[in-house]
Amino acid sequence: METITIHKAKTQLSRLIEKACQGEEIVIARGKKPVVRLVAIEDKRGDRKPGALKGKISIGPEFFEPLPPEELEGWE
Repeated sequence: METITIHKAKTQLSRLIEKACQGEEIVIARGKKPVVRLVAIEDKRGDRKPGALKGKISIGPEFFEPLPPEELEGWE
């Protein structure tokens, strides 16, 4: 973990971002007091797999029934 001053961080921001994207944690300090931590944002999307919810959810036949007239009025 690298600690760097705000002034130095301003002048080297691109380099610090690249280091954070490679997994390094950078602490930015005001004087000698640490104030923020620069880390990469993790990709939370993950891999999608077709059929991953098979057997975990079910849709009953009532789902395919026509909507009642009062419900349809709200859509018009």
